[in-house]
Amino acid sequence: MVSTTKLLALVQAKGAQGLFSLPTPVIRRLAGRPRTVEGRTLDPEMQLLLRIMGLQGPAVETLSITRGRRMYTEAFQMLGGAQPIGAVTDRTIDGPGGPLALRFYTPRGLSGRSPALVYLHGGGWVYGDLDAYDAVCRFLAEEAQVRVVSVDYRLAPEAQFPAGFEDAWAAWRWVTEHATGLGIEPSAIAVGGDSAGGNLSALVAQHAARTDDVVAPAFQLLIYPATDFVEELPSRTLLGEGYLLTKAFMDLCSDSYLAGDEDRADARLSPLRQDATGAAPAYVVTAGFDPLRDEGTAYVEHLRAAGVTVEHVEERGLIHGFANMVGIGRSAPRAMRRAAAALQRGLS
Repeated sequence: MVSTTKLLALVQAKGAQGLFSLPTPVIRRLAGRPRTVEGRTLDPEMQLLLRIMGLQGPAVETLSITRGRRMYTEAFQMLGGAQPIGAVTDRTIDGPGGPLALRFYTPRGLSGRSPALVYLHGGGWVYGDLDAYDAVCRFLAEEAQVRVVSVDYRLAPEAQFPAGFEDAWAAWRWVTEHATGLGIEPSAIAVGGDSAGGNLSALVAQHAARTDDVVAPAFQLLIYPATDFVEELPSRTLLGEGYLLTKAFMDLCSDSYLAGDEDRADARLSPLRQDATGAAPAYVVTAGFDPLRDEGTAYVEHLRAAGVTVEHVEERGLIHGFANMVGIGRSAPRAMRRAAAALQRGLS
């Protein structure tokens, strides 16, 4: 394995994007001895990234929330790279707790009315913003050739549960009600997101299936979603250290989002505990080295039991957060292209 000193020198000389553009055999050598858990082998690009991040200073969850948010956004901006897009427009709508910011992405070459994705970002209901997830939204818009609307929902601890869900639901209603004026085909709007955003997306899809006066999603794009606040499944413990998303981070986010006296099976909190009958068809992608893997898989089974059409893909060698890594290497962009293709199929 290449020494820490040499690895740091390589990072400084080439930058993240240059480093991950090296040939695969070189990446494998830099990453170190292959790591295997439960028959899954960690992708060498993910292993190298984890090694580099271990050299870059304290983890986000050890910092103040303000500083951690800044570090979170900067890291994902670097990993996302400069993704092309036709047009980006910001606007603000009236939300349940005040102004609610939305960012609209239009892919190159798109004209006229088109399908769309309402995107809810990850970050444990505590971290993340429009800028942290800018690259993801650009990538999905261009690859799937759909308009994307990114939602800057309120974050905890300043705005605790159910603020995140309330903003997600308000944004969904607003976009669907104004679809025609936004150049969006009203019958072809998906909801989607990653991690905490995957949680909110699943909840919006369930809620819409039970609500008569709102357009329901035509499709769900759920990227390693958090689905259950009631029970911790085995992958949370097995993979809770050493794979970017840690138990300490998850505990901090849960403690920040919840006041402590909530019903953890609430219909605005744990989609795995709700009746999913009538929810939109879904593409659910999980990662083999993600603490949330098992609850994502359990949600796939839950949807199928409710009669929902689901395509489930486990990206066996990847880690939590790969959606934000579209600017480096080959593995994460390939996985996100598969997700974008599923989105395009689901809205066609």
